[in-house]
Formats: sequence, structure tokens, C-alpha cells
Amino acid sequence: MSGYLLDTTVIIDHSQGVPAGRHIVRKLFEESSELYTCDVVTCEALSRGGPDELESVASLLAALEYVALAPQGAAWAGEKRRERIDAGLRKPSTPDALIAALASSLGATVVTRNARDFAAFDIPVLDYGSPALD
Repeated sequence: MSGYLLDTTVIIDHSQGVPAGRHIVRKLFEESSELYTCDVVTCEALSRGGPDELESVASLLAALEYVALAPQGAAWAGEKRRERIDAGLRKPSTPDALIAALASSLGATVVTRNARDFAAFDIPVLDYGSPALD
């Protein structure tokens, strides 16, 4: 597989009308048929917002392919977090580790505004907050 796994930042920014969020979602739908979401992103994105924002979030999530992480992926995420902790480095969050593990298993690129959150995982990341998208 390949494609793009959208991080929560994309979903929220798109639903709030943030220009960079709207732009990257439009661009990805024009360029790729493989756009993914997962349990972590779905949970985080639906955890806040008013009725209009939640409706927009739900609409975008429904347009993405929902993919679940296999047990081996969860183990991979735990190993990567432990390696960072044991090395005394910045500990990635559990949600980010799980998103990274799913992207790794799919061969997908994580699309996020917070590329630093995924730097520990050696996976492709598209930082839509970077000027290179314009």
C-alpha cells in the first residue's frame, strides 16, 4: 500500500476553515485515492468542537478509508517509544506512536502540521505547514 494517513491536525484545521488545512485536503483528494484515517485520529478529532465543526469532521472522516492497526503495529509503536525513553530522548506520545505505526505498516505518509511529533519514527511525513506547499 501507500497513500496518506491524515493526522488529527489536518482534520481539525480543515473543519475550522484554516486555509492551510483546507488547501492540503483539497490537494490530497485531487492527487491520491488512498487517504486514510484510524481510531486514534477519529477519537481525537471527534473529542471537541461545536455542532458545525463536528459535522465537518464527521463528513471528512467518512470520506477517508478507515484502517485499524494490527497487534504487530501496536508492538512496533511500543518498541519505538521504549527506545526513545531508554536513550533519554524526547518521548513520543502514545497516540503519535500508534499513528506512526499504522503509517509504517501501510507504507503511507503522515500528513500533519506537527512534523516534530513524528520525527522519532523514521516514516515519511508531509508537513502541510511548510512553505513548500504553496
